[in-house]
Amino acid sequence: MNKDIVIIGAGLTGLAIAHYLIKVGFSVAVIEKENRTGGVINSHHEEGFLYESGPNTGVISWPEVAELFEELKPNCKLITANPKAKRRLIWKGKKWNAIPSGLFSAIATPLFTLNDKFRVLGEPWRKPGSNPMENLSDFVCRRLGKSFLDYVVDPFVSGVYAGKTDYLIPKYALPKLYNLEQKYGSFIKGSMAKAKEKKNNPRLQKATKEVFSAEGGLQRLTDALAQSVGETNIFTSCEGTNINQSENGYLTKTKYEGKEIEITSKYVVTTTGAFTLPELLPFINHETLKPITNLQYAKIVQVILGYNKWQGCNIKAFGGLVPSKEKRKILGVLFTSSFFEGRAPEGGALLSVFMGGTRMPEQYDFRDDEIIGILKTEIPEMMQLNSFNPDMLKIFRYRNAIAQYGADSKERFETIEKLEEKYQGLFLAGSMRNGIGMADRIKQAKTIVDKIMQK
Repeated sequence: MNKDIVIIGAGLTGLAIAHYLIKVGFSVAVIEKENRTGGVINSHHEEGFLYESGPNTGVISWPEVAELFEELKPNCKLITANPKAKRRLIWKGKKWNAIPSGLFSAIATPLFTLNDKFRVLGEPWRKPGSNPMENLSDFVCRRLGKSFLDYVVDPFVSGVYAGKTDYLIPKYALPKLYNLEQKYGSFIKGSMAKAKEKKNNPRLQKATKEVFSAEGGLQRLTDALAQSVGETNIFTSCEGTNINQSENGYLTKTKYEGKEIEITSKYVVTTTGAFTLPELLPFINHETLKPITNLQYAKIVQVILGYNKWQGCNIKAFGGLVPSKEKRKILGVLFTSSFFEGRAPEGGALLSVFMGGTRMPEQYDFRDDEIIGILKTEIPEMMQLNSFNPDMLKIFRYRNAIAQYGADSKERFETIEKLEEKYQGLFLAGSMRNGIGMADRIKQAKTIVDKIMQK
């Protein structure tokens, strides 16, 4: 068959790209190796609980998120986290402490040293850094102090990247934060300037920074996108997919429902992991691809705990993160039923516990009973439960969960740009570039479609 564009991967990125392309009149084929669409996004309804395997939430950090949900009505409804559960907790010593939300709480908090509390007052007048490859540990210590690194940024990075602050490079991993310093000279001054800019731009106001999901679970989002794309344009359970150059663009071969199919197209977009590229793109030398395929991923273990009746500590909060300095065996806990309605029976609770990451990668290979053994030690103490006796327990493992944006990102991004320039019509998308969050995937999809339309 002949299509304008072939998209590899029917996760959020691939489906969003296909959705936008079809809207403006392109013909597409989406190739997916799994037997379902949605990628790692998967919502489960069981025994009165609604839980996610894969991403639990996103953040409306780009206007494109709100705009996409508008386009998908009424098949998908955007929901945002309950503001009454906006507290973020950090474990220190033997209890959870709320991250300060104002001046008085910042003064009173035990999370930061007195010296660093005073140090923050001088942040607007501190000189910007001059090393674009400075790691996040040095970046934060230089501007805010060691205790801010240990008890805000380190656990934050565990919650977002499941990574380490001495590996991640702010220019690539947290570009918005990095650019605040570079453009405005200060986080505080930059945040104030951005707020003013946002106030004067109605479209930017759509980027509310609120935590979001979809009514009924995140799978409603990818299901709505798949419906928009149309089942005749999506090929699931595909095997042995590979792409080669052809006279007028590209030839994609794959095995679908026991048959070999070939699709010619002018454009090809890959949205799969960096490690899949050598097999997908055999016309590109493996050595050439190495700066991309060397990308490190954090391994994650996610444990869902459901309680029909909650008898632990106060969980009217978004969740709690654990600094590496505290030497606990979990990365953090999301109190999902506190910020989204309908996630647990009335009076009950739904928790998502995260383990592993680059801090404790060995946990990925632990047996289920070993994982449960850790939880029996950690959860009762940290959540003030008399015993570890959840009514529901589910364990999920993700080998290539979260791309790590370290010092090698510069070479990776440059290699991707060179390949796209050399092989016109080829786009390499997914979390290997442009950020790791759900909002980043939607933003990237829109950007790629705009580039194709310009061509």
